Parts: sequence; structure tokens; C-alpha cells
Amino acid sequence: MQFGLTCKMENKGKNMKSILYSVCIGIVALALTAVGAQAATDKRPERAKPQQRSAKVQAARPANTGRTMAAHRNVSAAQNRQRSYAKPRTSPAINRAARPASATPATVRERNLARNDRMRERNLERKQEFRARRDVAVKTPAARPASTTPATARERNLAVNRDRNVAVNRTRDFDANRERNVAANRTRNEVNRYRNANEFRGRNNVAINRNRNFAVNRNGNAAYYRGRNVRIINNWRGEAFRGQRYAAFRNYNRQWHDRGWWTSHYNRIVFVNNGWYYWNAGYWFPAWGYAPSVSYVYDGPIYGYNGLSPDRVTVNVQEQLARAGYYNGPIDGLLGPMTREAIAAYQADNGLAITSAIDEPTLATLGLV
Repeated sequence: MQFGLTCKMENKGKNMKSILYSVCIGIVALALTAVGAQAATDKRPERAKPQQRSAKVQAARPANTGRTMAAHRNVSAAQNRQRSYAKPRTSPAINRAARPASATPATVRERNLARNDRMRERNLERKQEFRARRDVAVKTPAARPASTTPATARERNLAVNRDRNVAVNRTRDFDANRERNVAANRTRNEVNRYRNANEFRGRNNVAINRNRNFAVNRNGNAAYYRGRNVRIINNWRGEAFRGQRYAAFRNYNRQWHDRGWWTSHYNRIVFVNNGWYYWNAGYWFPAWGYAPSVSYVYDGPIYGYNGLSPDRVTVNVQEQLARAGYYNGPIDGLLGPMTREAIAAYQADNGLAITSAIDEPTLATLGLV
């Protein structure tokens, strides 16, 4: 009996230790749970915090009775039930309902897209308006100031540069062209010296003879030269006709040919004063036989110049001789006896070979060539 009681007491002591050990572990767990719940409660909004209910917890007693352990179990269970009951429910549906509609990602994205579209359209309108204004300013002449138009700028540049160019180039052009003009005129003067000398000589001779012949009676002058060994010459074989300038007279012989022969041998044949003349080596010659029953007042060469026909050359000689007082007949282009006598008198006065015809030295002395 006593042994059974002893065993029963030992078993009860072991159970009490186990109970105390469980109570300690439970207290530690409750403390940790309370600390975590307090931190979560502090983070929640005030309206989401559950109302704390006071619970009377008896002071801890020595864990020596079963009533004490039951009280601890009831307090722990009550605290757990209280915190699980006070925890607010959170779900996606509730969070979406609590968030404003303007703060959702879809709404923000749509709003940003709409704003970007409006900004793009506004920028496009501004760009088009700017281009339109620029095109109008470029295409409208009135929009450009008159001082910047190409025509005004060109005229202003011309006016500004004209005096400058004249002032700068006057001395330079004068110095540059001086030597060039001297070199060019030197050759030109050499070429013209012989021509000017002949022309000057002829004009002087004409002037001298005109004054001298007008001092004496024109008709008496012609009679004087006619009676003083001046006669018409048809034969140029003498010593006075040497040299190249009289070769055409010295070698002249009358030739008779038909029209076909003349045209096949000479490409220039003219009809003047009822006669035919052909051109050869600077002289006009009568083309005997070119046409039947044609006779010539003068049978010999006529010196030609500047492409003039024989009658035109004769007219020029008659005019010059008339001015000099040697010829008093008609200006008809015929190299007849009166014209040939005047030519012979003029040649005698000027120291020329008397050919009684129109030769090169006579024309040079008259100032015609």
C-alpha cells in the first residue's frame, strides 16, 4: 500500500515537471507571437487596427495544480483567438476596390498615350504652320526687303565697285598697255610707212601741180606739153621701160581668140565700154576676138587695183588729172586720146616713164594706190 502511494507520488512529480516545462515553452511562444503581432499592428492604418480588448489574466502561480495549467491554456488560447479574429482580411478584390480608378496601371497608360497623341498632333500642326509661313516668306517678293533683293544688291555692288575698279585699273592698264601698244604700232607703222609716203607724195604732187597749172591757162598748158615732145606711145620697147613695173607693157602683144578659148583660159572677163577685157597678173587686157566686130579705143594694158573694173579705174584717173589741171575732157571712163595726152603730160612733169597709159607708178604718184 505504501509502495503504491510512493509510486503514485513519483509519477505525479514527473507530470508536474512536464507541465512546468510545457508552460515555459508556451510563455516564450506567446511572447514572440505578441511582439510580431504588435509590429504588424503598428504598420497597419489606424482604422485597420482591431480594438484591443482587455483580458484579465491571473498572476502566474506556482505550477503545482492542474487548475493553473488549465488557466494558462485558456489564456493562451484566448490571446490566439483574439489576434486571429482582429487580423483584417486582404484580398486582390478588396485592394482593387480601395485603389482609385485613376491610379491603376491601365488607366495611367491610356492617359499617357492620349496625352502623347495630343502632343504629337499639336507639334505636327505647329510644324505645318511654320513651313507654310516660311514658304510664303520665300515665295513672296514683297516679304523680302527691297535692299536685299538680287537686283538691288547687284546694282549696289556695281555702283560701289565701278569707281574702285576704275581707280585701281587705270594706272595698271596704262602701264600694261603702253609697251603692248608700242610694239603693235611699231609693226603697223612700218607697214604703213610706204603707203603713207606714196599717198603723201601723190597728194603733194597733185597740190603742187594744181596750183602751178591753175596759174597758167589750162588749155595753154596742155598745148605746151603736147608740142614739147609729149606724144601718145603705143610701143613700149625703149630703155625707159625696164623693170618689173613695166613688164606688162613691154611684153604686150595683141591676141585674137574666140569666146571659148578666152573662157577656158581666164576666169574673169568683163564687158565695159562696148568691149571685153580679161584679168591677168594685175592688169586688164583687151580680149580681141571674144565678140565679132568689136574695136577698142586703147589697145594695151590697164593697171587694176582694189578689184575695180577698167572703166572705173579710168574714171578715177580722169578725176585726179582734172583736179591737177591736166585733163579738161569728159569723165566717161574711156582711155581715149585726150585722156592719154593728159596722162603723158603728167608723167613728163613727174619724171615718170611716158607710157601714155595707166600704169602702177602713175597711179601711185596720183595717190590712188
